[in-house]
Amino acid sequence: MFDLTFSAAHPLTAYGWDDGFAESFLPFAGQGFVPGRIVRVDRGRVDVVVPDGDGIRTVLADTALVATSDPMRVPCTGDWAVIDLENGRGGDQIDGVVRALLPRRTAFVRSTSSKRSEGQVLATNIDTIVICVSLADPLDLGRIERFLALAMSGAGGQGPLPGAAPSPESGAQPLVVLTKADLVPDPAGLAHLVADAATAAPGVQVLAVSAATGDGIEALTAALAGRTSALLGQSGAGKSTLANALVGTYVQEVQAIRDRDGKGRHTTTTRDLLALPWGGVLIDTPGLRGVGMWDAGAGLARTFAEVEELAEECRFPDCAHESEPGCAVLAAIESGALPERRLESFRKLRRENLRIVAKTDARVRAEIRRDWKQKQALGRHMGERKRGSRR
Repeated sequence: MFDLTFSAAHPLTAYGWDDGFAESFLPFAGQGFVPGRIVRVDRGRVDVVVPDGDGIRTVLADTALVATSDPMRVPCTGDWAVIDLENGRGGDQIDGVVRALLPRRTAFVRSTSSKRSEGQVLATNIDTIVICVSLADPLDLGRIERFLALAMSGAGGQGPLPGAAPSPESGAQPLVVLTKADLVPDPAGLAHLVADAATAAPGVQVLAVSAATGDGIEALTAALAGRTSALLGQSGAGKSTLANALVGTYVQEVQAIRDRDGKGRHTTTTRDLLALPWGGVLIDTPGLRGVGMWDAGAGLARTFAEVEELAEECRFPDCAHESEPGCAVLAAIESGALPERRLESFRKLRRENLRIVAKTDARVRAEIRRDWKQKQALGRHMGERKRGSRR
């Protein structure tokens, strides 16, 4: 029988096993099942690390028993699962079956499409979300803010998984990494880029690293030690190269970006969970062409905390920060205390997030319609006043 007692010498400790997950597994204990962490997902089958005596081994497991049409509930890299090793189909080289998924502590979720009300879970049970931004391209602060809002939104509004008890939401800690720092040879210029990124990520650590030269790798290693981390970013951001540098060996295939447009080639096609030699695990994800908002209201409030704090000082509680008298946000922009770019980015992401939420929340849809009608009425009123003044 599998020993559920947590200790530093536990075979799954290196993969993030702790007392909390052990407690979640208790309802399945005594049934001949073992816990395992999903390290790769591929077409209804998953690679899972499970205990094997004092060590671990990787097995191939079938997910048919937990199959679902809900994209928010499908097994994902990083999930902890209940594995039945007694009923695998040896003829198909299947070692076991996934009986259930343990409750997720965190999940990074994006919208699958602006035209659909579905979310896509990219990685689960993450302690640190590493937002990779390549310095081979002009620094896009808006993209950093978008990733941060999603990273800080916690579990993306997910409820309990089938067969598991509810789990409280908690967000992963974001970390912004500016990759390919060797392409900026001027130390002053690099420091300026780091400072710019910090303005888009208040309170978040920003590191400039180069997998080619090793600069910044030691600081990044210290930040990720003993944790579950996920690398996220666009294609060509250098995530796989960075993963190889962190693991210390060639574990992920890398390719050069396209010369004609500087885009990546989706070298990584699956989400792989890799063990780090100095403790902790790393999830390398495929490059993302786009990252749609998904129920990120709480994340937006944290990402744009200074805008939210200023809004509390506005004269009107429903101030839209557009032209209202006594608007503390507009006053901060006029004084230079708040960059106008930050407010525009906040408005854009909030509108996008509201559209996503409204697809499944009738109350939010009603509020959006009411706000639109009020703006239409105000527009008609101002038009009538303008025409009257001319007469």
